[in-house]
Amino acid sequence: MVVCMETYRGSAGTPRLLSNPRSRRFWLLLILLAGCARLAPAPAEKRYPLTGEVVAVDRTHNLLTVRHDAIPGLMPGMTMDFPVSSGDVAVATPGERIRADLVLDTAGAGRLEKIWPDDAASKAEISDGALALRQDTHLRGNEAYREVGENIPDFTLYDQDGRVVPSGRFRGKQIMLNFIYTRCPIANMCPASTAKMMATQKLARAAGIRNLELVSITLDPAYDTPGVLREYADIRGIDTGNFSFLTGPEPAIRDLLLQFGVIAEFEGGLLKHTLATLLIDEKGRIIDRADGSVWEPADFVAKMHRT
Repeated sequence: MVVCMETYRGSAGTPRLLSNPRSRRFWLLLILLAGCARLAPAPAEKRYPLTGEVVAVDRTHNLLTVRHDAIPGLMPGMTMDFPVSSGDVAVATPGERIRADLVLDTAGAGRLEKIWPDDAASKAEISDGALALRQDTHLRGNEAYREVGENIPDFTLYDQDGRVVPSGRFRGKQIMLNFIYTRCPIANMCPASTAKMMATQKLARAAGIRNLELVSITLDPAYDTPGVLREYADIRGIDTGNFSFLTGPEPAIRDLLLQFGVIAEFEGGLLKHTLATLLIDEKGRIIDRADGSVWEPADFVAKMHRT
């Protein structure tokens, strides 16, 4: 069962300042907050953490053959076939290390969910990036929120193909950046934001703007794995040639939300969040910002540099 709510508030601040209006560093008019209940797994299902190596990928039947490590309390290490989502099978590569949830249904049939890359090099790069971002947020303190005119922070996340993406990859490019999550059912929230990003991508291409990157960062990294983001993009027919969907450790996402002034909080099972879309120039400087989903792609394209 999904429970959703909408409410208008006259002002908002950074996530940590939500309960203290006097300390907020910026004020917005009519910010829409939306909350949607997390979907709980079926009570009879059981979940076990699994790690292992992908041996084979069957994209026709959405199966991964995995040589998994021993699963305490369940089974020794062995090689097995597991059903997975279309997004997870699309990004899987034989030979890669993964971690996942093994989900057993009432009949004992298993499938893999919440699949993440688990190789040492990627984990170290993501961890180092999260630590550097945490230190940057801490050092900025009450000045963590980045105003228009300031540079964006450095970050390192996974994209929809499970690749490690440092923010430096976008240097020299104009960036349109926003925050969404894949399960958002409110038509005028995340779905509208994604549709407008897609429209911006097409308009910019038609206008001859070749150095644009579009970036959507998840608000819900516990659910939005690389495979989930890949399926989200595939279902909508999104051209990911210059449109990246990013996810990563929850602490890193929280720091980015704070620095970009986006509210995203779970209250019980409800996710309440605001929307922000930013335009960033080739030097990493924020040059424009629109809060909420009431903005026009043509207005953003008009502010982009044509190269």
